Amino acid sequence: MHSDTTRPEGTATACGAVAIITNRRGEILMHLRDDIDGIAWPGHWSVLGGGCDPGEDPATAIVRELDEEAGLAVDHLTLLFEVRDEHGSGQLISFFAADWDGDETTLPLAEGVKLQFFAPEHLDILTIPPFIRAGIHRYLAARPA
Repeated sequence: MHSDTTRPEGTATACGAVAIITNRRGEILMHLRDDIDGIAWPGHWSVLGGGCDPGEDPATAIVRELDEEAGLAVDHLTLLFEVRDEHGSGQLISFFAADWDGDETTLPLAEGVKLQFFAPEHLDILTIPPFIRAGIHRYLAARPA
């Protein structure tokens, strides 16, 4: 794993985890967040994920978040890298990747407005938090053609 940030020794840093989930067509599952005060990046498209509970590691957090937000269980989650949400929560976010070929419209969405797969070339029209957009671009650049 490669980290884009460093943290001072002995300093606790809030952390979170997100998952870039792709289907067999190479589309990315995006989550339209609620447009309400009090949440990070309201009204933005993002990937599924959230904050780590106290004492929870990112790998455990992403499994919990996928289940809580969308009733989604995926196999073979792979840790990719970490990025800090510099313009939002300030959290250190662990990015994971997984494949899933289901119908996103049948998932029991518990948070947010909508789930939808998008082809990578259509992501530019979406309002996406900068650190999520950067993470997706980094993921796409590194995957085999």
